[in-house]
Amino acid sequence: MSESFQGWRVLVVSANYAPEHAGIAPYSTGIAEHLADRGARVDVLAAMPHYPAWRVHDDYRGRWRMVEWRGGVRVHRRRGYVPARQTAARRAAYELSFLAHGSLRPPAGRPDVVLSQVPSLAGGLLGGRIARRHGVPHIVVVQDLMGAAAAQSGIRGGGRAAALAAGAEARVLRSAALVGVVHESFTDRVTAAGVSPARVRVVPNWTHARSPSGERRAARARLGWAEGECVLLHAGNMGLKQGLEVLIDTARLAASRTPRTRIVLMGDGSRRAHLATLAADVPNVDLLPPAADAEFADVLAAADVLVVTQRASVLDMSLPSKLTSYFASGRPVVASVDPTGGTADEVRRSGAGVVVRPEDPEALYGAARALAEDPGRAAALGARGPAYVRERLSRQAGLGRMTALLAEAMAGEAPVVGLSES
Repeated sequence: MSESFQGWRVLVVSANYAPEHAGIAPYSTGIAEHLADRGARVDVLAAMPHYPAWRVHDDYRGRWRMVEWRGGVRVHRRRGYVPARQTAARRAAYELSFLAHGSLRPPAGRPDVVLSQVPSLAGGLLGGRIARRHGVPHIVVVQDLMGAAAAQSGIRGGGRAAALAAGAEARVLRSAALVGVVHESFTDRVTAAGVSPARVRVVPNWTHARSPSGERRAARARLGWAEGECVLLHAGNMGLKQGLEVLIDTARLAASRTPRTRIVLMGDGSRRAHLATLAADVPNVDLLPPAADAEFADVLAAADVLVVTQRASVLDMSLPSKLTSYFASGRPVVASVDPTGGTADEVRRSGAGVVVRPEDPEALYGAARALAEDPGRAAALGARGPAYVRERLSRQAGLGRMTALLAEAMAGEAPVVGLSES
């Protein structure tokens, strides 16, 4: 990573940013702070922190707009509507409010390049408008495909919103100088939207979790997890697309069987209250708040199996960011996801886990029990995770890919494509 960005002005547009610690925020924050460390003057246009709880953080409540410095980066916050409950109409209002406020008061000054993270869709639209106004390259990094998300996530009213979201998303992508995708499975949809394959780059996310301390037994004791019980842990956002109801059903299935199996859901999100209601009479389900950054890796490593779930309808709209942390933990992964989607591809490529049918508690329970009863296989799968991180998902490699993307655009090797007003 020899590129120097001394003197460059970079604008990052991302609804999500630190102090949020889940989803895309660690990646938006990581690239912005990395560029600042390398001499760039970096501004970020972001919403007030609200994810994954979908509730504005207490320290930011009541503020309309503000500027703060974090890690050498100037962050411009804009207030918008944050829906506690997700429907297509509410999500549209969320996007439109960020778009309107960001358009009304964008950061002052002319950047040399604009980097937008999608989602949010509004972030891509804002980045495109600002880049067009100043005649500079616009780079879009696709973390989730918003049109596909509306269709596949199960959000109420999503079918009607999918075509509108896909159309706006395609317009943003076609106008970008370069488009980064976090997984190869997104490429076909991006090119189908009219983006030339010559302008698409694969830029996988990197692991931002610390390495476990190695005190696994002590961590289990702190968490109240007994030796001999099999702990299945899901860590991360509790939203619609995750389809976490399958874990409650798995817990019901396992409750009367031996040896004991405990299901742990750790995190926050729009479906947390709903899941708590479903689990109220299920004795082997624990709902935990998000772990502190200093403890997160040890909690993951303390589990026996790490679980990633998605609704059966989720095919190619997203790649769960939790996988990078899961792999780094050294524990085996069970993915209850569509076997043809990008998440399944990533788990199989890592060699660190197994894939089972989505929304199938019997299949999920069977895979977890098989690993619990074959500790040698579980250990071998778990050991592949950190190796895969070193090979492909290290912070150095991830930031190197992102800086190469920016350097290519700023060197004039990528075209500056105007966003049509039509």
